[in-house]
Amino acid sequence: METRSRKKQASNFVIQGSILAAASIIVRLIGIAYRIPMVNIIGDEGMGYYGTAFNVYNIALLLSSYSLPLAVSKMVSARLAGKQYRNAERIFKSALFYATVVGAAAAAIIWFGADFFAREVFFMPYASFALKTLAPTVWIMAYLGVFRGYFQGRGTMVPTAASQIFEQIINAIVSVAAGSILFNEALKTEILKEETGSGLSNAWGAAGGTIGTGAGALTALLFLLLLFFLCRSSFLRQVKRDRSGRLESYGTILRVLFFTVVPVILSSVIYNVNSVLDNGILAYNFSTAGRTEEFTALWGIYTGKYHLLINVPMAMSNALSSSLIPSISQAAAVGDRRMMRARTAMAIRFSCIIAIPSTVGLTVLAGPVNNLLFSGDNSVAIQMTIYGSLAVVFYSISTVTNAVLQGIDKMRLPIIHALISLVLHLAALELFFYGFDLGIYSMVYANILFAVFMCILNAVSLKKHLKYRQEIRKTILLPAAASAVMGAAAFGAYQLFYRVCGSNLISTVFSILLAILVYGVLLIKFGCLDQDELRRMPGGTRLLGLLKRVRLM
Repeated sequence: METRSRKKQASNFVIQGSILAAASIIVRLIGIAYRIPMVNIIGDEGMGYYGTAFNVYNIALLLSSYSLPLAVSKMVSARLAGKQYRNAERIFKSALFYATVVGAAAAAIIWFGADFFAREVFFMPYASFALKTLAPTVWIMAYLGVFRGYFQGRGTMVPTAASQIFEQIINAIVSVAAGSILFNEALKTEILKEETGSGLSNAWGAAGGTIGTGAGALTALLFLLLLFFLCRSSFLRQVKRDRSGRLESYGTILRVLFFTVVPVILSSVIYNVNSVLDNGILAYNFSTAGRTEEFTALWGIYTGKYHLLINVPMAMSNALSSSLIPSISQAAAVGDRRMMRARTAMAIRFSCIIAIPSTVGLTVLAGPVNNLLFSGDNSVAIQMTIYGSLAVVFYSISTVTNAVLQGIDKMRLPIIHALISLVLHLAALELFFYGFDLGIYSMVYANILFAVFMCILNAVSLKKHLKYRQEIRKTILLPAAASAVMGAAAFGAYQLFYRVCGSNLISTVFSILLAILVYGVLLIKFGCLDQDELRRMPGGTRLLGLLKRVRLM
């Protein structure tokens, strides 16, 4: 009976985790999709303000509320496991108090410090509009984190998953609408005052985009509040029936909450602070070189176009490989090192199978894809995509190997590696900028090197703790060969279609579809994946059935 109960709990854990993972993928894809019209509406300069504001916002979010769902869910679930319903209720109230204080402090720092950050740190005075618009959102997100953690602690991920999807849908709609309205209204003012090109309209457009973030967060909070009040009577009945004994003091709960939150904050800040440092350091470098006005638009191209494109295949690659990580954790739990190595190899291989052709595709179709998605002059974005597409491979592998190390209970190693890589990355950034005069491209190359350093350090740790040696032929060489043929086919197909029809849209779509078909056939013919490996992939059984019907396997 006890064994059956444990199996049921494990099954429920997998199901709930899958729900949250699926929601995360949907949210990320929506987030990528709505940025495209945003770029086209507010322009590269507007995206420069937008990206800078979000760098500050993300750090404030990390410091105030990012780890609240994890901390609250962990503390609540522990009390509910012991049927301590009154203590679980006290944890919820204490977390709300914590969110009120910390969220308000973070919001106040952003609101009152917006002008300082914009002028003195990033040399973009107009970025203060977007920063001030984001300030209330930090406070809302703190409360949102508490409610998400509370429901997760009660064993359900559905409210969190649903609220994330609602949040991102509203965010996408309002961001595009508000960004467009404020941009056009400010542009009218610029025209009346004969100040066209001042950047004011781009800044207001960026502020409009950040309104969507707040609207999405507020929608998600209202949704969770509705669910909470619908379930409130049931929660209170549990509290009344509680005869578990000693009540924990609010002071003790707040101390435990604080010391649960802090380690997560420290690890997350190390991973995310590099974007803020890059932004500030590069802004300073351009300022000392007398190129301040040029930087805003270049930073907008880097964050709004280049990063957007490389994030698409990375999201797919990471989602696919991450689905295998729980199986690595299971192997680690029973101490089966052989199985751990086999599943690590599979996770890395699946990641490379997506990342390598994505890099080749972005390189050979950089021009067509950028011109299809973004209006205006895309020459710099095209060059960034060509030079920087290699980041897809190294970031995908580093993300997967981070997850593997965490799965085998080496939680601190990815943090240490990230810190070392960050220092080397910043040194490379300065070398490329001042030593080789690469301008914004110094950021592109330094960004790739950060991921390369992470891959090397993670590989060393995997070899030490798992005795893992990377298989090269099926993981790298064969997918690279298939990708090379695919790239030639895609480039040739685009040139041919464009000469025939003269449409970039039709030519790009057909060349991408042909590339997928060519790569998929070569992948099977080269023996990169066998039937057992296909079955382990999400949706692999259906894909295997299709391949058998067309006699490719």
